[in-house]
Amino acid sequence: MSPTKTPARQPARTARTRTGTTSSLDRAVTYGLLGLFALIALTPLVGILSTALSSQTSLDTGFSLPDGLNWRNFADAWTRGHFGRYLLSSVVVAAAVVALTTVLATLAAYAFGTMRFPGSQVLFHLFVLGLTLPQEAVVVPLYFDLRHWGLTDTYWGLILPQTAQSLAFGVFWMRTYFRNVPRSLLEAARIDGATGFATLTRVLVPMGRPAFATLTVIVFMWTWNEFLLALVMVSDEAHRTVPLGLAFFQGQHSSDTALLAAAATLIALPVVLVYLVLQRRFIQGMLTGSAKE
Repeated sequence: MSPTKTPARQPARTARTRTGTTSSLDRAVTYGLLGLFALIALTPLVGILSTALSSQTSLDTGFSLPDGLNWRNFADAWTRGHFGRYLLSSVVVAAAVVALTTVLATLAAYAFGTMRFPGSQVLFHLFVLGLTLPQEAVVVPLYFDLRHWGLTDTYWGLILPQTAQSLAFGVFWMRTYFRNVPRSLLEAARIDGATGFATLTRVLVPMGRPAFATLTVIVFMWTWNEFLLALVMVSDEAHRTVPLGLAFFQGQHSSDTALLAAAATLIALPVVLVYLVLQRRFIQGMLTGSAKE
């Protein structure tokens, strides 16, 4: 007897082939779009680096190729602009703001996300309301208040206001993480005899490293790039941060585009390094935070 044919398998094989072709096409289009957007995002960075490596006497700026790798521009910008002192001030302010914001936002968000008490919703919405408050509306009265307490021209005059500004986002972000934690995990910790503080420090904090990494990167970036508050609160050079120092440096070297580009690169480098170190957990935290409660 001749073997029986199985024509029913052919359509399935054809469907799999079409599915594979469609999937490959979608993947190619996705990578193409991502590559295009990456090129658009990296184009200004390439222009700045090209200008920073150009000769100080060169008049070419933007996307023209440099006439050589003039690494001395970075050393000259560092020396002339006193960026070592400004970087130290920015590191002190940014580290303090990130630490205070993380601790205070975590404690408040833990209460809002895992506990039920009278007025919790009202208090939480008051925190969220801080996201809509423009800095320009409060910077002048804030200056007079801090001057009354003798906090202008000090690091505290920069740390305290920026911590208060970052708390609104910090509480909102960490509350989302605590709300997404399975209730069974919290109940298991209570059954084991863990207190609320022990549950937070021994269970939830180690699990929430991606959320904390995202909060750290965002708050550090906001604090590092803050200009208006530093301009109003600080008048002496000893407490200037890098954005304020770059503004004064630009006024003194407005025609030295190579030095300005080198100084801008030096200022942006710490933010890039922090992001690269926490990149994996930052992306995990963004994906976790985008989940619905």
